[in-house]
Amino acid sequence: MDDGVEMNSNFRDASIDRVRDYWNRRPCNVRHSPAPPGTRSYFDQVEERKYLVEPHIPRFAQFDRWSGKRVLEIGCGIGTDTMNFARAGASVTAVDLSGRSLDLARTRAEVYGLADRIEFVEADAERLSQFVPPAHYDLVYSFGVIHHSPHPEHILREIRSHFSGPDTVLKIMVYHWRSWKVGAILLSEAGGRWWRLREVVATHSEAQTGCPVTHCYTRREGRSLLAEAGFAVTESSVEHIFPYVVDEYVKYRYVRSRPFNWMPPTLFSALERRLGWHLCLTARPAIVASPS
Repeated sequence: MDDGVEMNSNFRDASIDRVRDYWNRRPCNVRHSPAPPGTRSYFDQVEERKYLVEPHIPRFAQFDRWSGKRVLEIGCGIGTDTMNFARAGASVTAVDLSGRSLDLARTRAEVYGLADRIEFVEADAERLSQFVPPAHYDLVYSFGVIHHSPHPEHILREIRSHFSGPDTVLKIMVYHWRSWKVGAILLSEAGGRWWRLREVVATHSEAQTGCPVTHCYTRREGRSLLAEAGFAVTESSVEHIFPYVVDEYVKYRYVRSRPFNWMPPTLFSALERRLGWHLCLTARPAIVASPS
């Protein structure tokens, strides 16, 4: 990768089994509600909390745009975005490495009466075509997932080779290296030891500590990652700084921490656009020039 930032080789040596075990222990967003898991109130509260904290997701996903279209979601987790694609009228193939996450996602689809619009597949996305028959999709979507795989480039090459046509849109979110969160981890968890920062960021990248793999990218690196797999980025943005006091947030109370408690919304939005944790990239298959 360019821009002076190298990927951590330890991540590439990690096993998929370690990654699967990590997400099976605690699927993403599984504690977003105090209601009994699997109930309608639980799923409603999970969705409300997720989009309250990350309001840029619906803007990025553009759920209504995919009505009547085929969507391949890489890393559906417990299915919050999946349900919204299906509600909007898309036919969704939803893939995840974690069997526990998929169990909850399947229950969710049944609760909302959307099971007929969604096919769930447990799969290692680095070998996606071995689990999902190659086909054309109008949208391939992956939010906050491929950076947790040892070889994200393998996932993108699978998508490009087996699941995209000339009109396919790719939308992915990966973590942003030059972010407020990375700076905070450098000071609070790494003790300023920048030479250990990649490892420490991975450990503290999620609500459950100890994530075995977390790649982060600068804007330029994100574009290069997609370009090397045969995609051309058409839109990019940086979003999301988590502004809440964690001890209050886990009790479902939203108290802003310093300095965000005094920061005007316009200033906070500007800071997010520069130092956000989410690098959101929209791309299309690159056009290969024909030999003259």
